[in-house]
Amino acid sequence: MSLLNNAIAFISPSWALKREVARNGYETIKGYEAAKKSRTHKANRESRGANQAVFAAGKSLREQARWLDENHDISIGILDHLEARIVGANGIVIEPQPKDHNGEILSNLANDIQRRFANWSLNPEVTGRYTRPELERLVLRTALRDGEGFGQHVMGRIAKFKHPNPQGTPYSIEALEPDFIPFELNEPSKGIRQGLETNAWRQVTHYHVLLDHPADVVGFRHKTKKIRAENMLHLGVFKRLHQLRGISLFHGIITRLADIKEYEESERVAARISAALAFVIRRGGADDWQAKEGSDDTSINFQPGMTTTLQPGEDIDTVESKRPNTHLTEFRQGQLKAVSAGSRTGYSPIARDYNGSYSSQRQELVEQDESNQIMQQWFTAGWVRPVFRKWLQMEQLNKINPLILPPELDIDTLFDAVYFGPTMPWIDPDKESKSWERQIKGNAASETEWIRARGKNPNEVKKQRKREVDYNRENGLVTQNDPELQNGDSNE
Repeated sequence: MSLLNNAIAFISPSWALKREVARNGYETIKGYEAAKKSRTHKANRESRGANQAVFAAGKSLREQARWLDENHDISIGILDHLEARIVGANGIVIEPQPKDHNGEILSNLANDIQRRFANWSLNPEVTGRYTRPELERLVLRTALRDGEGFGQHVMGRIAKFKHPNPQGTPYSIEALEPDFIPFELNEPSKGIRQGLETNAWRQVTHYHVLLDHPADVVGFRHKTKKIRAENMLHLGVFKRLHQLRGISLFHGIITRLADIKEYEESERVAARISAALAFVIRRGGADDWQAKEGSDDTSINFQPGMTTTLQPGEDIDTVESKRPNTHLTEFRQGQLKAVSAGSRTGYSPIARDYNGSYSSQRQELVEQDESNQIMQQWFTAGWVRPVFRKWLQMEQLNKINPLILPPELDIDTLFDAVYFGPTMPWIDPDKESKSWERQIKGNAASETEWIRARGKNPNEVKKQRKREVDYNRENGLVTQNDPELQNGDSNE
């Protein structure tokens, strides 16, 4: 404490304390310039808790993102691209890995589980409208755009409901938009915050779900059903610790996307107006103008090869158009690069601009692939794995077509599985194939990895390959791709 503050402390300790706090704060600001407001630095801050911030902005951001998904081509393209790279056409592929007590995979059981899961995947949700890949893409899009998506595990016999899957598995999913869990439902005395009920350790114990979508009823229907947390799926985009509700992936780029949309619309309108102007007729200077009775507009109907007659003193001059703006493309590219940085996407796929060398395109794909794997892991952990495990648990109660577990099964491995989504696409298949061949020859990779890098199932590919080779040998159709010929050539 300074001498002056020591003297003040004898008279007013509280005043001296305030001066010392202010002085220490000033010293801190001197050490970190970014903490100090200035004419050129606003030093905007967020002091609210995670749930307060989401409660204040989450619903508005969700609705704005939905509007962009309905009306903005770039926003639609971002979500389409994320669907394709995270889930893909076939959904997240699951390879069961049940093992015996020696650690060996039980292939017959694994194939049986995979076949049953494929049949269930034809009608996995309560309405019976979507296949599993379709449902996963819809859930993913909902979670990214709205910030979160929900699903209820519907298990066993339920009054007035029949599971749409005809295979006898007593399990379905009820997919729910975030509107079904009301932001407005807050009862702190009961531990209910934004529709989620938590205990003293902030663990979610129950979800309070509306019986109907708020937009489908007149007024706000507050009647909810209480669902235990273990029977609910909650896939959310979380940015802070202790955050209960998800926030839209677009939260940091909504303003930029809206600006791009309005700017491009303005440029299009300006270009249309400029294209509609042909020429103007000049009539001397301002001193030569005299008011005339009636309309003074000159209307000329144009057609190819026509001529027109001018009045004395009149002259024709073309209108110089500055549209389309020559800098529009450059400006748009810069804005889309910023959008891609804030949405876990790459510039090229959302801009549909693939002008670049092989090296530059591959570099972008490699960087994007890491982000895709992060999102695949997030989606698998939050949705796919819980669904598969719950399905397999309920499949053991299938009375129509019982699942037979062999006695040598290590029951602790029954739910083991490998999950993988779409892989990084190949730019030059020839270069990629040669690279994989060198890695396998050097024992740095396996054939299974190579097959999975193409988004295929290794077991299915090898079975199909064996059938082809055997058929070719039996029918005299042996080609240079036959493994025996290749081995013979190598031995020579």
